[in-house]
Amino acid sequence: MMRAIVPAISHAGKTRRMIDYFALALGHGLLAIVLLRLVWRDDLDVDPAITDNQAAEEQRRKDALAARKQAARGEMANPASPAPDETAT
Repeated sequence: MMRAIVPAISHAGKTRRMIDYFALALGHGLLAIVLLRLVWRDDLDVDPAITDNQAAEEQRRKDALAARKQAARGEMANPASPAPDETAT
């Protein structure tokens, strides 16, 4: 049967298995510090690719709205003129 590899110390003839609590506490403490530092970083809340895509989409919407307004003003300024398709016949 295989035994676990754990250091053993003997006190007065008794063998006790020992776990290095300091090493466990140190490792877990450092992991906790790393986790807290990651959580508190501001740059994790913003993804530059998403911000760029949102800015480009907003610009496309503004351009489309401006084009529709310009087209509506052109039609309203000259309502009696025929459409461009009808003049080519």
